[in-house]
Amino acid sequence: MPYYVYILRCKDGSYYTGHAKNVERRVKMHRKGRGARYTRIHEPEELVYVEKFESRGEAMRRERQIKTLSHNKKQQLIKKKG
Repeated sequence: MPYYVYILRCKDGSYYTGHAKNVERRVKMHRKGRGARYTRIHEPEELVYVEKFESRGEAMRRERQIKTLSHNKKQQLIKKKG
């Protein structure tokens, strides 16, 4: 079963990166305040990036990699993916 890495743009302009089996359901949880602590404080505005992986391990590695990127690098990644 595939896993996905996703990036949410929050209303304050920051980004939240996570991984999930079902991105749509996970985003709904974030919007209801039942996702991550970060998205309870920084209200999510829009899903801006999704990447698919064959295993949870691959998705988690990519999530960690994206989380280490600067804000500008995340913006470039999002624009590049289009």
